[in-house]
Amino acid sequence: MFEQTFKNIDDVLRKEAGCATELDYTEQTSWILFLKYLDDLERANEQKAELQGKKYTVIIDKKHRWSVWAAPKKKDGSFDHDKAKTGPDLIDYVDRDLFPYLQGFRTRAEGSDTIEYKIGEIFSEIKNRFQSGYSLRDALELMDGLNFRSQDHKHELSHIYEAKLKNMGNAGRNGGEYYTPRPLIRAMIQVIKPKIGERIYDGACGSAGFLCEAFDYLREKATSTKDIKTLQEKTFYGKEKKSLAYVIAIMNMILHGIDAPNVVHANTLAENISDIQDKDRFDVVLANPPFGGQRAAGNPAEFPDQNRRDRVPVPAAFHQVAEGRRPRRHRHQEYVSVEHRQRLDGAAQGTAGKLQPVHGAGHAGRHLPGRRRQDGGAVLREGCADAEDMVLQM
Repeated sequence: MFEQTFKNIDDVLRKEAGCATELDYTEQTSWILFLKYLDDLERANEQKAELQGKKYTVIIDKKHRWSVWAAPKKKDGSFDHDKAKTGPDLIDYVDRDLFPYLQGFRTRAEGSDTIEYKIGEIFSEIKNRFQSGYSLRDALELMDGLNFRSQDHKHELSHIYEAKLKNMGNAGRNGGEYYTPRPLIRAMIQVIKPKIGERIYDGACGSAGFLCEAFDYLREKATSTKDIKTLQEKTFYGKEKKSLAYVIAIMNMILHGIDAPNVVHANTLAENISDIQDKDRFDVVLANPPFGGQRAAGNPAEFPDQNRRDRVPVPAAFHQVAEGRRPRRHRHQEYVSVEHRQRLDGAAQGTAGKLQPVHGAGHAGRHLPGRRRQDGGAVLREGCADAEDMVLQM
């Protein structure tokens, strides 16, 4: 049911003049999906507070609730087309009223770790690309058919959203910049073997594939509500520079079950590694850094290797592993990353384990049949699904 809904929304977007690529489809689907998720979350919290005899303070005011502007209903639960905005009126409302209201949460929020701040960040970084209010009305009514009121529904939606991200990554242009093939991510996680209680970080998280897959891996190992709370609030951290990728990362983590993701909209490469303090360190770093890119002029970051200015150096993320958090026999596992035509020599104390795509394979490219490298790295065989299917040599 959900899969067909997403296909129907894509059909609507293909007719929309403001949307031309898979990236556009994913962006527009994401902001609408986020607002529908938020409405279902508010309803669930209201019901929970009522059962407990407590008062719940809503995040979104009544005027801007999904049930008022996106999907007004009659008393019998049927859609109220008389109250629903459409055409130019709907576009005018979204652009001039809704988005400015949501953007204001960034200044009104109590802290950057709150869902209110995330709302402000998301809607400050994306734009409504719908030019036709009739197309937007069709998309809203289709989205209203989805719900997040059970973990099973969230789980199904997360799989469908991941499929959209895969399509985006395979669509060419810069879609693959945000997407790392999931079999590769799962193989790396099986090598790392993260544990509940460890803090996991991705300094260039893209669509948050590493964080989501790590969450799924650890969720199966959780045995108590305390473990679940730890995974929800104190385990996964990320940074992402690109606005669209940041929005996608937030939505992807929410669909996987992390209600308030600890993802910051920032550029890891703009950080000075000498300023990193113990509170900024993590137990495990999982990442596919943007090797092969370039730093912006005037970037204040300082890195150990200043001789190669034509390429992005090893990100500060790899200097943010806390010393001594894991036994030394596992220290090599803390630095496993995807290496794209650049060695991790000097990245950190300890041995760097490297999963090496065959030369020429892009971020979302297919990998050729594996072989053992002469320089001590490793390559991934096409179609691998777990650590058993890859060659890893330190």
